[in-house]
Amino acid sequence: MGLSWLRRVFVRKRAAAPAGMLGEKKRKLEHSLGICIHNESYFVEALTHRSALSIPSNGGKNSNERMEFLGDAVLNLLVAEILFERFPELDEGQMTRLRSLLVNQHALAEKATAVNLSGFLSMSNSAQQTIERGYETIISDAFEAVVAAVYLDGGLGAAKNFVIDKVMPGEFKIDREMFKALDRNFKSALLELSQGVGLGAPHYNLVKEEGPDHDRTFTVEVVVNEKNYGMGSGKTKKAAEQAAAEQAYDRLKNEKGTD
Repeated sequence: MGLSWLRRVFVRKRAAAPAGMLGEKKRKLEHSLGICIHNESYFVEALTHRSALSIPSNGGKNSNERMEFLGDAVLNLLVAEILFERFPELDEGQMTRLRSLLVNQHALAEKATAVNLSGFLSMSNSAQQTIERGYETIISDAFEAVVAAVYLDGGLGAAKNFVIDKVMPGEFKIDREMFKALDRNFKSALLELSQGVGLGAPHYNLVKEEGPDHDRTFTVEVVVNEKNYGMGSGKTKKAAEQAAAEQAYDRLKNEKGTD
C-alpha cells in the first residue's frame, strides 16, 4: 500500500477542506514554487502554522502538522530514490548519510528561504518573530508540508519533479567536502571555533520536548556569548544538540569570516 494508501486517506479528507487562497496569492505561490496548483486547499493547510489557529479570521483551517508528517515520508522516499538512481557507486551507508545531509532541518530551512516560504505562511506575530530571530523549525516543517501538498495535488511524479527542482537539481554533485561535513562532530567544531574567536564555550538549552514517550522530539538552542546562534530538533537530545551546533557553526563561521 505505502504512500498511495496515505494519499487516498488525505484526499478523502478534502471533503471538509477550508476555502482556497486568493487568486493573486495563488499565482505568486505557483511562481515561487515552480508548480501549477489544482486543489488550493492542500496548500492552504500546508501553509497554516498552528499559531494561526488562535487568530479569529483564520477559523475553519487546520494546522500543517499532519501535512508535515506526510511530507517527511514523501521527501525521504524521493530523495532516497533519486540518490539510488543517480549515484550507483554509493553504498547503503553513504546514501543514508547523504540523505540526512539533504533533508535535515537546516537544509530544508535553506530551501524554504530560497522560495520565500515564510512570506506565504499564516502564523501569529510571535511565530513570525521566531523566524526572524533565526529559528528554523517553522519554515523547515512548512517545506515538508508543501512537499505533501504537491504530492496530494499532483501525485508522486509531481512531487518527485518538485524535489528534483528544489532539493536535488540536475547540477547537484557529490564531492569530498560533503562527506567530511557528515563525519564532522559539530559540537566539537563549534566549541573550537567559538573559543578560537574569543567567545568562550557554547551553552545548550532544552527548549521543548514533544510527542509520546516512545517517540519524543527534542528541540535545543545553542547560545554563544549570550546570543542565540542556532536551534535544532532530533529524536534524542544529542541529535538535537548536533543539529543546533551545525546551524550555529555555519552562522558563526560566516559572521567571523573564518575558513
